Amino acid sequence: MNEFFKHLRYVLTENPVTLFAGTLFLIFVIFALFGPLIVPYDPLASNASQTLKPPSWDHWFGTDQLGRDVFSRVLVATRLDLAIAISAVAISFVIGSVLGSLAGFFGGWTDKLVGRLTDTIMAFPLFVLAMGIVAAMGNTVENIVYATAIINLPFYARVARTEVNVRRNADFVLAARLAGNSSLRLLATHIYPNTLPPMMVQVSLNMGWAILNAAGLSFIGLGVRPPTAEWGIMVAEGAGYIVSGEWWLALFPGAALMLAVFCFNLLGDGLRDLIDPRRRT
Repeated sequence: MNEFFKHLRYVLTENPVTLFAGTLFLIFVIFALFGPLIVPYDPLASNASQTLKPPSWDHWFGTDQLGRDVFSRVLVATRLDLAIAISAVAISFVIGSVLGSLAGFFGGWTDKLVGRLTDTIMAFPLFVLAMGIVAAMGNTVENIVYATAIINLPFYARVARTEVNVRRNADFVLAARLAGNSSLRLLATHIYPNTLPPMMVQVSLNMGWAILNAAGLSFIGLGVRPPTAEWGIMVAEGAGYIVSGEWWLALFPGAALMLAVFCFNLLGDGLRDLIDPRRRT
């Protein structure tokens, strides 16, 4: 564990961009964990006397059409959006990487079956497929997570299949096989760990896409339902007020959404360096 933290410190200090992205990610995590405890107002409490107030010392991000504090709602929404993104990416990463690894290592009918599954998913525009899944199953948070996981699954399956297929006949794998390791043990302990670095970059990108996907579904009315605080809903509600001059309703949740996607896109290289076994030598 001590070696891991030393390597983590090295990765963060070696690249200033990774350090910046890691710091930004830590801020989002703190907001997600403690946001409901530190917000100055109840994010669901309306106040008819404070509707559509511009940013001020009392309401840093202004108030919305129901008099709710926008700053409190943006902060509280961090937990929901991050939870959706992390859950969806975790599901797609585990299932996709396992299926892709099995396809790349064993080939044959396993490879064909996994290949047809990923081709079928990617035959549709991914956001349209997510819309169809949520519309058919119902727009609950769980179904948004499942839909986002399904559309991201082919990325991990294809990366894992390629990486395993390249390494299954490598010298270190042949040596481990001669030492008496079974096929599954070879795959799990010798080959699979070496496929993680490129997949960590994919995880970082998919985290940003997952947040955008959840926000996009909410924007068109197929995502999280009002009055729940969620960035996509807030942007959708604020879009109708931009013309009349209430710019803060869409600006601040949109900025939070942009920063989250920007953060995850920058984290990819740092995650790859942190996981890559060759970087620890």
